[in-house]
Amino acid sequence: MAAGRLRILQVMRAPVGGLFRHVADLTRWLDAQGHEIGLVVDSLANDSQTEQLLADLLPHARLGLHRFAMPRVLGRGDLTTPFGVRKLARALDIDIIHGHGAKGGFYARLARLAGGKAKAIYTPHGGVLHFAKSSPSGRVFHVLERWLMAQTSAIVFESAYAKATYSALIGNPTCPASIIHNGLGEAEFIAVPPAVDAADFVFVGELRALKGVHVLIEALSGVKRPDGSPARLVMIGDGDRHDALVAQIAALSLGAQVTMAHAQPARQGFARGRISVVPSLAESLPYIVLEAAAAQLPVISTRVGGIGEIFGPTAGSLVPANDPVALRAAMQAALDNPAQANTEMLARLAHVQAGFSLQNMAGQIEALYLSVRPTT
Repeated sequence: MAAGRLRILQVMRAPVGGLFRHVADLTRWLDAQGHEIGLVVDSLANDSQTEQLLADLLPHARLGLHRFAMPRVLGRGDLTTPFGVRKLARALDIDIIHGHGAKGGFYARLARLAGGKAKAIYTPHGGVLHFAKSSPSGRVFHVLERWLMAQTSAIVFESAYAKATYSALIGNPTCPASIIHNGLGEAEFIAVPPAVDAADFVFVGELRALKGVHVLIEALSGVKRPDGSPARLVMIGDGDRHDALVAQIAALSLGAQVTMAHAQPARQGFARGRISVVPSLAESLPYIVLEAAAAQLPVISTRVGGIGEIFGPTAGSLVPANDPVALRAAMQAALDNPAQANTEMLARLAHVQAGFSLQNMAGQIEALYLSVRPTT
């Protein structure tokens, strides 16, 4: 391979959500620069959507797709998979193992314990940052994080929030640590016009409690359009909260106001609503906020994680998490004063365009790889 070209393993558990979006974008960009990429994913959990996402990415992964058992919680695979990843890294003559999320980072760094030339990079993507110090899982994962620091060549934090939270929960990194924001491609900064029958609000994401979807449903009750009619919401996504949301919608008599739709590409979903709502209870640096801002939708969001870094000059409009009254007020204000919502949208768009590009994200990560690459 030409000087400066690397052989890289990207290690992640489930190829879904923002973590996979990040790895997929990074893989395509690195492949275009001439690096050779392999993907390590979970063999225990997959579905038709997962398989299609991986199939689309495979042409850019010249070192192949490799599956290992990666249980969601601690399990037998955690004892065997690190050895499998280590063996694979040696067989493929890997320079960089980049672990994404709690499990990906765990395997990437454990694979370094017996030596070998590959350097281990770690990006938390939330992961261990969402476990409280007081929880049993939190205590286990935080101890592991401190223990694995010696095997970590560098940590990439996707937000200043993630770095500060990591330091508070686990301790200051003893290896190089960089804040590299997620980024979008140029085509994603093209406006998505609303469909003729677009609802007032749209939620795009996983239907699970951490995303605050139940808070959004409660907040919708009582929100009115300027003509006095009830506001409408489209919820796009799948997840374990689906049935509970259906029951909540019925209990609040919101059936005529809420449309539920299965997961679909974000920009396709954005066309079904005029204002994006992100009611999350916890985040790191969510792509959905970046994508909605780039698609030129007004965005109502909670003040969690690194979302304030995305909102930039409009961060004052963020609302407290898990507060349906505050969220309802923000939704009502956006309907009552669309000119103000549009002004904020334009300011947010300029901020995101200036600081959250794919070129910037991937270029900084590539430079980090090259700075720690093995010398022999």
